[in-house]
Amino acid sequence: MKGAAPGLVVAAPRSGSGKTTLTLGLLAAFRRAGRTVASVKAGPDYIDPAFHAAATGRPAFNLDTWAMGGDLLDSIAAQAGREADLVVCEGLMGLFDGVTPGAAGDGSTASLAARFGWPVVLVLDVAGQSQSAGAIAKGFAAFRADVAIAGVVLNNVGSPRHADLCRRGVAEAGLPVFGALPRRADLAVPERHLGLIQAEEIAGLDARIAAIADHVAAHVDLDAVAAAAASRPRVSPVAPSAPAAAPSPPGERAAGVRGKSRRSKEPPRPALRATSSPRGRRKGWPSCRRWRSARRRSASRSPAMPPSRSSTAT
Repeated sequence: MKGAAPGLVVAAPRSGSGKTTLTLGLLAAFRRAGRTVASVKAGPDYIDPAFHAAATGRPAFNLDTWAMGGDLLDSIAAQAGREADLVVCEGLMGLFDGVTPGAAGDGSTASLAARFGWPVVLVLDVAGQSQSAGAIAKGFAAFRADVAIAGVVLNNVGSPRHADLCRRGVAEAGLPVFGALPRRADLAVPERHLGLIQAEEIAGLDARIAAIADHVAAHVDLDAVAAAAASRPRVSPVAPSAPAAAPSPPGERAAGVRGKSRRSKEPPRPALRATSSPRGRRKGWPSCRRWRSARRRSASRSPAMPPSRSSTAT
């Protein structure tokens, strides 16, 4: 990735926060400003990349740390950013949401940000809250040391006063606010129960993307966003957490219990021999099955017992 175009990640605490709207607005606005911008989608989603391609005029790519190995990830990222000034990656779900470790990570947006050193622009849907947005931003900034939150974009802002209160909270968390997007239900990308409606199904898609670009350019500091991507130093890829080792087969575990390590910590067991103990064994003796086997062998070697008096009397 040496010499590759700088990048950034658009992420959020959850789905439905406005990641796609902001991503499309940034892509189209950067393109309109004369930048050659490339796009990437985290995960296997094939619907969002079609919108990205419409906004950039370039092919969009998928990056998935769960399904793809490190070499493939690096190759695709390099191909996506070839001859580009900036790479914008749209995250999936919440920033840290993933699964068990796979080929090169857990499939989360955070694993991509850490691998490529891309800073995160955190989208916060602040409907129904104000200064509490700062607590959310601060928690996300502190959650992983190898994932940098470059700044915040507030979404679904109700009024200038609402935006000001939210900005105060984020400022207390020590993070910049790149912009505050007022509520615009008419700009939402149409959805259905399985996700966004596919790009080719939307009439007037170019006009809708242009309107989203106008909205984002009017309320987000594009130069500050681009500078954050350019200023973030790259870090070495973070190896995924190793999965827990599979347990040994029962035979091996039993052998380990009877092995040298256990014998060195415990006193030697008494030799097997028959006993007349009412319970049939002494404390610390081997298992009942071994004891019964030893008892039978001992009985077979003993001389026959003389008949009892009761039997001779009869």
